[in-house]
Amino acid sequence: MFKILPHPKLIFGATEYTTSIDIWSAGCVLELLLGQPLFPGENAVDQLVEIIKVLGTPTREEIRCMNPHYTDFRFPQIKAHPWHKIFHKRMPPEAIDFASRLLQYSPSLRCTALEACAHPFFDELREPNARLPNGRPFPPIFNFKQEVAGASPELVNKLIPDHIKRQLGLARL
Repeated sequence: MFKILPHPKLIFGATEYTTSIDIWSAGCVLELLLGQPLFPGENAVDQLVEIIKVLGTPTREEIRCMNPHYTDFRFPQIKAHPWHKIFHKRMPPEAIDFASRLLQYSPSLRCTALEACAHPFFDELREPNARLPNGRPFPPIFNFKQEVAGASPELVNKLIPDHIKRQLGLARL
């Protein structure tokens, strides 16, 4: 059984956070691609040690981004482990890149939810003839009219395939 233990920001004692914490959690779900926990740990300290084993020791700036009030900086200096060595050799490069964009210490360096949805990891879903495993068509998974209102045209073009834009009346984007 998999369990997601606290985000590093929470481990460092932060009490205020944004939706970027949910992006971290989405990255942790990618452990399902491994078939084992990405950051195993029985408690917050174990969890932090496991995170550091993968991401390396956070810099002072990264710690400040997670919690500006955290002042205890005594961590062993560990280099980040390359993502391609963490995931199986058969793992698509898009999946490895996707994990690296979600699992960043600094919340501002993580991709946004829309950027995550637009990532090449999900390109297969944007194919015109994409279907569910049972052969049925997808439900309306690209109905992002409201969400893309303030998004850049470049992001909208990555996120929503042309055949869906025409259906939704977003062809001008």
